[in-house]
This record gives sequence, structure tokens and C-alpha cells, in this order.
Amino acid sequence: MGRHFKEPRMTAQPDLGPLPEWNLADLYASPEDPKFSADLNAGEEKAKAFAETYRGKLAGLDGAALAKALKDYEALSDLLGRVSSYAQLYYVGDTTDSKRGKFYGDTSARLTEISTHLIFFELELNRIDDAVLEAALKVPALAHYRPWIENLRLEKPYQLEDKLEELFLEKSQTGFGAFNRLFDETMAALKFQVEGDELGLEATLNLLSDRDEKKREAAFHGLSTTLHGNRRLFTHITNVLAKDKEISDRWHGFKDIADSRHLDNSVEREVVDALQAAVIEAYPRLSHRYYAMKAKWFGKPQLNAWDRNAPLPSSDERIFDWETAKATVMEAYGKFSPELASIAQPFFEHGWIDAGVKEGKSPGAFAHPTVPSAHPYLMLNYLGKPRDVMTLAHELGHGVHQRLAAPQGALMAPTPLTLAETASVFGEMLTFRSMLEKTTDGRLRFAMLSSKVEDMLNTVVRQ
Repeated sequence: MGRHFKEPRMTAQPDLGPLPEWNLADLYASPEDPKFSADLNAGEEKAKAFAETYRGKLAGLDGAALAKALKDYEALSDLLGRVSSYAQLYYVGDTTDSKRGKFYGDTSARLTEISTHLIFFELELNRIDDAVLEAALKVPALAHYRPWIENLRLEKPYQLEDKLEELFLEKSQTGFGAFNRLFDETMAALKFQVEGDELGLEATLNLLSDRDEKKREAAFHGLSTTLHGNRRLFTHITNVLAKDKEISDRWHGFKDIADSRHLDNSVEREVVDALQAAVIEAYPRLSHRYYAMKAKWFGKPQLNAWDRNAPLPSSDERIFDWETAKATVMEAYGKFSPELASIAQPFFEHGWIDAGVKEGKSPGAFAHPTVPSAHPYLMLNYLGKPRDVMTLAHELGHGVHQRLAAPQGALMAPTPLTLAETASVFGEMLTFRSMLEKTTDGRLRFAMLSSKVEDMLNTVVRQ
């Protein structure tokens, strides 16, 4: 565990062929890599030097000097982001491994300490008078950062004085950060009893879309039993996180529980409220109507909870091995744009994807952008179903977007959730439409469209 190779290492799984694993050596060779500790130490030294150079002096800098400060800050963000990304990716590979957990915890604590030297910068930048900053932005080198600066200025009304913000940052290790980690590690370690077998979360959730209703029901009850058995812990975690957020929101002056999230997502509360109202108003003619239709197709007065994602009798039950999944997604991407496919290709060739379901591995899927000086990594829990192919297409959409954004630099490459999910769903829908076009059987096309409707309902309505 924890060794990384120059070429992507493979592990065989039945029926799926060799599945790729991450090659994290593009970040660091291992936790013991001397470059990792050297970068961490360099980051601390540079952060202290940065604070010494700029703390309390930003208001007196001209446009060129401010641009130099931002360039230095961006370089530090990339360096520390590389360390942080490696620690997180190494950890999620097996969250039940105590050595990985300690490495991740120690690194996170060290990075938090380093960040206390840098927290002044954005706070102080926001205290510069609007007219003074606008005049400085006439310098082209500083104007390059205008989008980032304008987003930062939106946070100005919610800033506290430096020492208080530093306290919130340090306390995050024992506050929401600690409880989020407790939840993730608990979920990764849970086992579920299903028809005499002890399964992990991914395998159990996979059975909820099995054709056999008895298996679906057994999986549902297995999930319910184990989660119910941990209800005190999960209730405590939820209550602590809710109170932690309430305290932070109150001190920072946010009036609504979602306002800080809207700020992060670069979207107005009115827009989100209108979207929510539209979705709720559409319940009867969309989700309610669809599930009533599905109940009739199954010959039931209403669906059971374990029937919600059940495949139709005519559904596509093929298992896509990894090479077929890769070819399916890459063909869809290439048909739309050869350039899009060329940007996606390295993910499959250089160990940028970790696909297999493994003991202790974090559940779900994600695309981690890491830093512009490196490249993104995708995590999947691939089991070969058509929905897993859609997940690959979805996360690859994120990955392509992140590669395209990287030249913007460490400060401006990150995107709000609203934009990021547009890119991923675009990749997913490209792949779905390509698969649908190749399907001539009417009953199978009907089942594919039904499955896609369910995916959209899960995303837009339930989630």
C-alpha cells in the first residue's frame, strides 16, 4: 500500500478487465518522498517571507507592486495546493488505513499553520478603497487578476478582523473539518448484511438497481439496518456541523443558512430560490407522474423505496468492461470534437484515473483538479453498469474542464459549482446521446430513456 509507479498499476476484477489505478508520482513519489517534505518546508518559509514583505503594506502599493504580490501569492497557492492535493488523494485511496489517516491529518494541520501566515492577504486586499483599487487595476499585470479580485470583493461585507479569521481557520481542524473526516471514515468502513453476505457501501448501493427485486429489497434493508445502527453517531455529526455553521454564519453576518454557499457558487439567492420553486412546482407533472407510470409498468399500486432505481424489464443489463467503457466515452467525445477527445486521452494513458472498488476507498466519484502545474485526477468506483459508464463520462467532463482552465493559474482556474457541473453533465449527455443513437431496439431505447429520466430526477429533484 502506498507505493507508486512510473506506469499506471492495474488490478484485475472479474468481467471488467484491468482497472486503472492512480499514479500519484506526478505529484510526489510517496509520503516519504524528500520533495514532499522539501515543498512543505519551502511553503512555510515562503509564507513567512510573504507576510513579512506585505502585511500591513498593501494599501500603499501601486498597481505593478500589487500585481507582483498577487503573482507571489498565486505561486504559493500552487505549491501548497500540490502538497494538499497529494495528501488528500493518497488518503482517500484507503480511509481506514491509520498510517494514511495520520499522514493526511499531520499534513492538514501543518498546512493550516502555514495558512495563518497568509490569511491577512485577502482580508487586507479587500480593505483597499474601491477607487484606489480601481485605479491600480489599470495596470495590465494587475488587470489580469480582475475576475478573481471582483469575486473576492463580494466577500468584503462578511469579513472579520484578522485575528478572528485566524481563529476560525485554526479551529476548523477540530471543528467541521474533524467531523467531516469522521463521517467519511465511518461511511468507508461500514459493512452491510445482504442475504448472508457482508458488503461495502458501493456493492450494496449497486444492488439497488439490480433486476431481481429480492436482491434490491435485501440491499435496502441491509442499508437501513446498518445506518439505523449508527444513527446516534450520524445525528451527533449532523448537529455539530449544523451548529458550527450557525456560529460561523452569525459571526460573519450571513443572514440565510445558504448565503455563504451562494457566495462560493457565484450565484444570487434569488436565482437559487426561483430554481427551487420551479422544481417543486413541477413535482406533479415530472417526478410524481414518472414514478406513477413506473409503478404501473411494474404492476404495482405504488413503488417501494427499493424500486425507485430498478431497471425496466427491457433495460440494458450489459456489463461494460473497462476498455469498452473507455471506447464508448472517447468515441462520444471525439464525435463532438476531436480536440475534446485529445484533451481527455491522457487520463487513460498516464494513471490519472482510479477506477476499482477497493476496501476502505472513499465511496462515490469525483474529479480533483489538484493544481495548474500538475493535472487533474479522477476517482470512480466502477462496477460496469451503464450508469457507471455515465459516471466516467461525467467525471471526465470535469477533468477536461479542469485541464482547459489550468492556464488561468492557481487563483482563477477554480470554478464555481454551477459552472463545473455544466461541463460534467455536458460530457455525460454527449455519451448518452451517442449510445442512444446506436440503439435500434425500441424497447431498449425506451428503457435507456427511462433510466436517464431517473438520473435527472435523482440529480435535480431528490439531490
